[in-house]
Amino acid sequence: MSTDSTDSTENTETTGTVDTAETTDDTGVRRIIEHAGIALVAALAAVMIAFITLYWLREYPVLGTAYEQFMLVGEHVDALAGTNVFRHPFMWQSMATGVLIGIVAPMVGTFLVHREMALIGETLAHTAFAGVAVGFLFSATTNWGISLLLSALVVGILGALAVQWLAERTNTYGDVPIAIMLTGSFAVGTLIISYGRGFTGINIESYLFGNLAIVTVEGARMMAVLSVAVVVLVALTYKQLLFITFDEQAARVARLNVTWYNTLLIVMTAVVVVGSMQVLGVILVAAMLVVPVAAASQIANSFRETLYLSILFGQVAVIGGFVFSVSMSLPAGGSIVVTAIAIYLLAIAASSRSVAALSTH
Repeated sequence: MSTDSTDSTENTETTGTVDTAETTDDTGVRRIIEHAGIALVAALAAVMIAFITLYWLREYPVLGTAYEQFMLVGEHVDALAGTNVFRHPFMWQSMATGVLIGIVAPMVGTFLVHREMALIGETLAHTAFAGVAVGFLFSATTNWGISLLLSALVVGILGALAVQWLAERTNTYGDVPIAIMLTGSFAVGTLIISYGRGFTGINIESYLFGNLAIVTVEGARMMAVLSVAVVVLVALTYKQLLFITFDEQAARVARLNVTWYNTLLIVMTAVVVVGSMQVLGVILVAAMLVVPVAAASQIANSFRETLYLSILFGQVAVIGGFVFSVSMSLPAGGSIVVTAIAIYLLAIAASSRSVAALSTH
């Protein structure tokens, strides 16, 4: 009896050790794949930023030659794929903007979703819409041309600061200031657009639903600069943002400047929203802040893994959406969001749990 019991115990311990070893091996392989994917995304982003830089500085001899070689490669890709996409600079601008959106939107969205602030993206998108309306009206009533994206960026950042100010100084529930800003900014934008139609024909539809054609040289350049800034800021403040995300009260006790970091997060969200608005449009822009993160949360085991997977899923959604959009002659914004939702549904099907229990590591 004693011998049998001992043998059973030993077998159980051996089985448990093997299972643990297999789990460790699976985790190691998964980590390698994720890191390889992130490295590939970083390389793709570097290529896109390089194109934006070359296109901007193509008048200089050396850079002009490099730009011509870049476009020659695009022509060869078109010839091999039987497409008429990669030979056109404006398509590269749109693809570059989309790739950068697929990185920075899920990156910022990971913090927002885990803080239950998913609605803030939609709010700032409507605020940016009011900024576009202000830019339209200003251009229509004066002789000064103004960049609509710059106008949207300024108004979006002011709206982000207003949301943070209301949240800090009112006694209402947490999402009330967000709801007020969402409806109020869209109402103001609607009034300005209606008033401005009397001065000039205003086509606001492209900004509402997104359009590859409205991604200008300046817009792509601004998205590149803002994307680099957001990535650098998140890298520098990652630990502080993580602390505030999971325990804001403990962060205050630790004398962390919670208000400043909350403001930084909301301003970064406004920056991402304005840049993404070119491709996705005001109505759909919030999806890229939320859907890839929701998909990643279904299968990730930690916050950092959620961050990595959300960027990978965001990139797949952008590339898949672009392919579907070009092949079917459909709007890019809707195609990207539908692809992202399909990834989310696949993640739910592949997930072994209904609610993710995340580690903060």
